[in-house]
Amino acid sequence: MDTGKLADMVEVFEGLEDWRSAQQTRHRLCEVLTVAVCAVLSGADDFEEISQWGRAKLPWLRGFLRLDYGVASPDTFERVFALLDPKQFEQAFRAWVAGIVPALGKDQVIAIDGKSSRRTTSKAAAAPLHLVSAFAANVGVVLGQTATAEKSNEITAIPELLQVLDIEGCIVTIDAMGTQTKIARAIRERGAHYVLCVKDNHPKLLDSIMFADLDPRGPLTPSSTHKTTSTGHGRTEVRSCTAYDVTDRLHKAEAWKDVASFAAVERVRTLGERTSTEHAYYISSLPADAERIALAIRSHWEVENRLHWCLDVQFGDDYARGRIGHIAHNLALVRHMALNLIRLDTSIKTSIKTKRLLAATSDEFRATLLGFETPDEDDDE
Repeated sequence: MDTGKLADMVEVFEGLEDWRSAQQTRHRLCEVLTVAVCAVLSGADDFEEISQWGRAKLPWLRGFLRLDYGVASPDTFERVFALLDPKQFEQAFRAWVAGIVPALGKDQVIAIDGKSSRRTTSKAAAAPLHLVSAFAANVGVVLGQTATAEKSNEITAIPELLQVLDIEGCIVTIDAMGTQTKIARAIRERGAHYVLCVKDNHPKLLDSIMFADLDPRGPLTPSSTHKTTSTGHGRTEVRSCTAYDVTDRLHKAEAWKDVASFAAVERVRTLGERTSTEHAYYISSLPADAERIALAIRSHWEVENRLHWCLDVQFGDDYARGRIGHIAHNLALVRHMALNLIRLDTSIKTSIKTKRLLAATSDEFRATLLGFETPDEDDDE
């Protein structure tokens, strides 16, 4: 019965080190974590809800878990999540994702960005939990994440995350905070390309892009251009991308590993009689292919729209108050697992909210999300 995504989940959980005394432990660690994922998948948001859901679904859970002593109490869930090493849990998460996500393939866009869980702190704490996540935009799933104490520390957290991901052949996109020479080098050393946003944190590099035409060597000729128009919600947006391969005009171009092009993007939004224009600038290790670069830039926003927004609105991440030990970090990983399970499901086309509702009310649909079939009633006889 325990096949597919569920089997992979239980297997990686069984590989986690259980620091508890075997003589004083009633609930197996892998079962505590599996119940938590199933409960969050079904709409539970805190330990009370996880425990109560598990007790209500105990007969169903025993179809693939032993649960010799039933489902743990809310206090037990809290203690386990507070003490569980989040780095080990992250390793298990990545191993699970590697087993269930199809090969990413060439030009898969990996958007890397950070998000703070705002209520996971108190006046006495230094900062809330801040997770830097790698999001496969084309597939819509989280590939991995790492925590940093403060948002400014994303600069050191991103290389750590890159070192544990298989991103060969992919395109990594990062906002301006991650536009660092060390990060560009780390991406290329992992066999991936980069598209990095350039803003005021690199003023000389930005000026060399914005004013490249004023160079004494004369005006530039674009290598390629790409233009798209989209409409929706009463708004029209025209996006134009112009790519150049004359990288010798970039400020200290040699510092950026394998930089091959830079691009200027113009976004013109019209809402009624109101029109606004934005300009953004990027450097990339990709050739000066405006369409390819524009697609990567556009795909980067998936991490905001399909990950961060969904975690806040559908999973209540910003309202979670886990402030003891590693609770916030470990629960965030469980939410990522639940979101991945929902995104990988193609049995029905509907919203995340509806899928969580169906998972809560239908044993059959919950089994589908987890990748196995429930046994027929005749099989239980």
